[in-house]
Amino acid sequence: MSSGTSTFVIRWINFLTMLLAVGVMGFGVWMSTHHDGCRKSLTLPVLGLGGLIFVVSIIGFLGALKKNSILLWIYLIILCFILVAILVFTVLAFIVTNNGSGHSVVGLRYKEYQLQDYSSWFLKQLNNTNNWKRLKSCLVKSEDCNNLSKKYKTLKQYKMAKLTPIEAGCCRPPSECGYPAINASYYDLSFHPTSSNNDCKLYKNSRAIKCYNCKSCKAGVAQYMKTEWRVVAIFNVALFIVLSMIYFVGCCARRNAARKSRSKV
Repeated sequence: MSSGTSTFVIRWINFLTMLLAVGVMGFGVWMSTHHDGCRKSLTLPVLGLGGLIFVVSIIGFLGALKKNSILLWIYLIILCFILVAILVFTVLAFIVTNNGSGHSVVGLRYKEYQLQDYSSWFLKQLNNTNNWKRLKSCLVKSEDCNNLSKKYKTLKQYKMAKLTPIEAGCCRPPSECGYPAINASYYDLSFHPTSSNNDCKLYKNSRAIKCYNCKSCKAGVAQYMKTEWRVVAIFNVALFIVLSMIYFVGCCARRNAARKSRSKV
């Protein structure tokens, strides 16, 4: 690749990623203005990601603009570390999300989930008291369970619904309990449960309690996290390929810049 082409490509790619970084940091600032603690907890990671993208981009942009081999060396070293980190995270994500799947229940269009089916890493994170306390607080604030009665006006609609893993695990008792549903958000708990599952005792119709302390709720969250992590892992594969191509172009730009600086001597 010619000197002009490689530096032109690196310059414009990094200019665009600088704009992206500003957008990411702006999003982080916007999140910090919310009183919702669940969103606020993501503020620092988002700002950190935006800051990292901006710093790397400006080093690459200046290196290509000035055709400075030292700056391009720094840019390539940082990019190499990012590629290794993405690769390691992606492999771990696929390993962690390899276990766990739902169980079909007769008469239901959605699946129920069991916590013991998931990886030991998920179990450790979800069984940690502080972690679950924070997650449970976010689940209660999300109003997902309380909105079920608004989404499904009749009992027939509710029984035909395809609930999400969190709705299936946190908003209702496990089907093995045998509690009759009165509507989408209320069960008749006067019936004696037909199962020894402790989740049957933990479930309450209260908006603040529901089945948030149940293992089925943790399993629903684990399934949600598994799905999200798989999406992130697939995105990372595509990102790794794109960054590898940028790394290759960057190597050409650095080599051409070094050649040019030697020719001046």
